[in-house]
Amino acid sequence: MKSAFLKSTVAAGILAWASLSGAAAVKAEELTLCWAAWDPANALVELSKDFEAKSGHKMKFEFVPWPNFADRMLNELNSGGKLCDLMIGDSQWIGGAAENGQYVKLNDFFDKEGIKMENFIPATVVGYAEWPKNSPDYWALPAFGDVVGWTYRKDWFARPELQDEFKKKYGRDLAVPKTFAELKDIAEFFQGRNIDGKTVYGAAIYTERGSEGITMGAMDVLYSFGFEYQNPDKPYDMEGFVNSPQAIAGLEYYKTLYDCCTPPGSSDTYMSENIDAYKSGQVALQMNFAFIWPGINADPNVGGDKSGYFPNPAGPDGKQFAQLGGQGISVVAASAKQDAALEYIKWFAQPEIQQKWWSLGGYSALRSVVEDPGFATSQPYAQTFLDSMAIVKDFWAEPSYASLLQATQKRFHDYVVAGQGTAKEALDGLVKDWTEVFEDEGKI
Repeated sequence: MKSAFLKSTVAAGILAWASLSGAAAVKAEELTLCWAAWDPANALVELSKDFEAKSGHKMKFEFVPWPNFADRMLNELNSGGKLCDLMIGDSQWIGGAAENGQYVKLNDFFDKEGIKMENFIPATVVGYAEWPKNSPDYWALPAFGDVVGWTYRKDWFARPELQDEFKKKYGRDLAVPKTFAELKDIAEFFQGRNIDGKTVYGAAIYTERGSEGITMGAMDVLYSFGFEYQNPDKPYDMEGFVNSPQAIAGLEYYKTLYDCCTPPGSSDTYMSENIDAYKSGQVALQMNFAFIWPGINADPNVGGDKSGYFPNPAGPDGKQFAQLGGQGISVVAASAKQDAALEYIKWFAQPEIQQKWWSLGGYSALRSVVEDPGFATSQPYAQTFLDSMAIVKDFWAEPSYASLLQATQKRFHDYVVAGQGTAKEALDGLVKDWTEVFEDEGKI
């Protein structure tokens, strides 16, 4: 049953659009929205039919597969291209796009339209909209909340014979892990096991080298072990933080998990490969962004009661964080249709549209949606989404993020997958790499 709040916001939205369709409305345009090619993009196409009907504008979409998304769209922004009027860009792009004048600053527009950032999940405002971070300067509207979490074979966990064997071996129930140590035990328990006549494996984790995969996966673990990007009291002072003993232990853990408990052929895996491993019944646990959960829940082989969801576990000292994903929606500064593009953002920000976005499989960042009393039980994964978004951290959003990311990808993959050197050497090298980047920028 819809809450009274949602009913009232629907009425308010109708009134808002009644005024928008009057004489002051922007002339009909054809807008192109650029994003990654994935299930949420398909949901946005469906959602946007409402905008077309109410505004008179026509929507075109340019969706690029994730492995090519950053290269394709950053090239578009850097070249001043005219393809995109609206961009749902990755969270790490915000610093470069703001400082290089590639996104339209939205403060005046938000003030004029009464769009308040305090109405969105705080982590998504910091992660997707602000530059500099923790400043009141906004370059995007939070569009798609996302975070790394875990999927597990709930039906396998529930088997009495497996429950008995696990309890005899580990002295506790086979259940959702609360710590990374417990997660590794579970992954080892399932590794190479025969279930229903098929050999299965422990965990699908991120190891991809070419774009951002292994960074997203390893950082997802390192945060909870105590990794810090820099000295909280001295920006860009990284020695002893990036390569702290706790961070080293976290990277060692990630390699151990890769070595002990992943399926064969896991040396270059990211989102789609992990989805395939899980849906095909190869693994008991899957690391992946929350965007996959609607598809898992609906899958004929592993969906419904066969799967469960849990947030990133805690590290050895009780710290618990998760890698932020997701994106904000921005108006591209090179667009000649900025007024119409802003009209789309105004439409998208409405509470009733955000509620429909969630119902279609999009992850709304609007607090009135996720804090509604019925949200946590609206989907089997809704509570896990809330719990995960409460513990997020993100990678550098600096203008030089691509260089920072490239160095991280190499250092992590060389150690975790290729087995080169030690975790300490990898993180010491990363401090060196990142220091050189910031020295070149004049920040150190």
